Amino acid sequence: MGLLSSILSLPLAPVRGVMWLGELIQDQVEQQLNDPAALRAELEEIDRAAAAGHLSEEEQKQAQQAVLNRMTGAADDMTAIDRKE
Repeated sequence: MGLLSSILSLPLAPVRGVMWLGELIQDQVEQQLNDPAALRAELEEIDRAAAAGHLSEEEQKQAQQAVLNRMTGAADDMTAIDRKE
């Protein structure tokens, strides 16, 4: 029965391959987005941009909060934060 099911499911092999590749890419992206060194570098870049005058204080706070939300896995709902202020 294993041989028969293998033959019958052979046309689905490309679909399974694409699904596997998509999962692999998703894992790599999540690892890069949550890499502590990359997050720290992003926070440092935000500080440099603010020090150079490219970001206002409010933009700096929002950018830092977005990075911190990624670090903690919190939902990035800036509209709720804006309503509270």
